[in-house]
Amino acid sequence: MTTETAPRRAFETARRDRWWLPPLASGLGLAAFGVYAFVAAALGGDYHYTGGGADYLSPLYSPDLAAWGLDVPFSTAFLVLWVPLGFRATCYYYRKAYYRAYFLSPPACAVAPPRRGRYRGEAALPYVLMNAHRYFLLPATIVLGFLWYDAGRAFVFDGALGVGVGSLVLLANAVLLSLFTFGCNSFRHLVGGRLDCFTCSARARARHKLWRGVGVLNGRHMEWAWISLLWVALADVYVRLAAGGVFDDPRII
Repeated sequence: MTTETAPRRAFETARRDRWWLPPLASGLGLAAFGVYAFVAAALGGDYHYTGGGADYLSPLYSPDLAAWGLDVPFSTAFLVLWVPLGFRATCYYYRKAYYRAYFLSPPACAVAPPRRGRYRGEAALPYVLMNAHRYFLLPATIVLGFLWYDAGRAFVFDGALGVGVGSLVLLANAVLLSLFTFGCNSFRHLVGGRLDCFTCSARARARHKLWRGVGVLNGRHMEWAWISLLWVALADVYVRLAAGGVFDDPRII
């Protein structure tokens, strides 16, 4: 004997908290960054600060393909920006965030979605495209390497070592993006996946130790995702304002 339960109405829930605040905040935050990144890339302009012998490059334009001589009828930022944005868009945390905020699938835990149907997970379009996350890891790591190069270059002023506020801003940007990138589940699987035994060999023990270290970063993946996302925008704003002459980059050393 089976009992059928009538479909629940959209957004029906027994929850009494403000469950709609997290998906609303996530949706607004992701949309704001997406619009900002697109506009900043399309505008081009002052994304490279060289005042006082400094060499600061906005992270949205790294690597600077225009400086390499590439001439295209649009902003070269678009030739690179798809890599970090694709990596983030397919990230397991961000998938949860925008599935709830934009697709309402479901809006929140224990909250009925607007439509009910056969659950297929990520086996059908467009959700199956999310499985490309693992393939974005390598190009995202390459872009991250250029950001570390930019951070190191930001400590050189006319051939001499120094420290400016912009140096620290770009260094923090590289660190935060590294915490986000190397805390992702794809990297965690890469270093510790497909092992039947963690103690059977020195190589397996080394991979297990690395896997546990990545797990520490993964435990705060949500925090790194949001902090690094916000810092990329702040770093771009800082470089643009300094390059536009709004202020001179304060030199610490």
